[in-house]
Amino acid sequence: MKAIKIILGIITVLVLVFFATGLIVKETKYKAQVSIEKPVEEVFNEFNKPENIKNWIPEVQSFETVNKNPGITGSVYKLVVNNQGQEITMTEKVMAYVPNEKVTLFFDAENMLKKDDYIFTEKEGLTTVTLNASCKSDSYVMACIFPYFKGTFKEQDQTYLNNFKKYIEGEKEE
Repeated sequence: MKAIKIILGIITVLVLVFFATGLIVKETKYKAQVSIEKPVEEVFNEFNKPENIKNWIPEVQSFETVNKNPGITGSVYKLVVNNQGQEITMTEKVMAYVPNEKVTLFFDAENMLKKDDYIFTEKEGLTTVTLNASCKSDSYVMACIFPYFKGTFKEQDQTYLNNFKKYIEGEKEE
């Protein structure tokens, strides 16, 4: 009987910690970065061509323009992504667009609200792309889960940046 009480006590503590996570951590933030041996203008232009996204994010099944603004900021796109056999439809909104310096994207993907802030800097022909990302959720349970997957989110975005580097450095050399 004592063992059951101990087990139930441990389970109760774990459940309380899990649900407290959603109260304490409102947003999961992380950073990823890659350096590319190309001028910033070329890197920025290739990065922002919608038809190229499938070259470094293989899960993207389709990319459709919903609303394209002349200044790009405020433009909205619809993406369909294959996530482990499940199709997820998300919207992408361009929140900020400063040529050769910055692009900020906001994604709404079924309970996941994600902001990707890409900063482009160049030094001596080497362009560095820095991603400052943040995730949160409308769903309380999802908000409790996100902090535990921070490493997975960061690793996935780092892979995408590495894929972009391979794509852009390999594309022009062929």
